Amino acid sequence: MATTRSSTADGSIDVLLVGLLDQWMAAIVANDAARIADYMTDDWTMVSENGITSAAEFLAFVESGALTHSAMQRASEASIKHYGKVAVLTVRATNTAHYQGERFDADEWTTDVFVETEQGWRCSLTQITAVAAR
Repeated sequence: MATTRSSTADGSIDVLLVGLLDQWMAAIVANDAARIADYMTDDWTMVSENGITSAAEFLAFVESGALTHSAMQRASEASIKHYGKVAVLTVRATNTAHYQGERFDADEWTTDVFVETEQGWRCSLTQITAVAAR
């Protein structure tokens, strides 16, 4: 398991955010749309090489079974920057997904923008960048 580089005085928020990320990844691997949604704001957006995907679109893919994940984990130390009630978490992650029956193995840098809400910290934006093949 990767460790976290703390950018807060005691690191407690960083530990919480990395824990949330790990739990969110576990919900994604469980293919549980309701659990996945618990980690996202209603207006969550993902930006990837395929364009922009809304929370509703992503969750609908999971609910329908068109998108499943069999593996997802952090592959690097997390870098976290804080801006009041906003935190930006960047980490390298690997995952195995299946979209409409076709397998995709990914090695990506992900940047997640977390915001502190009344319900706790939730992700509002995910940016995915594929790691270049060498």
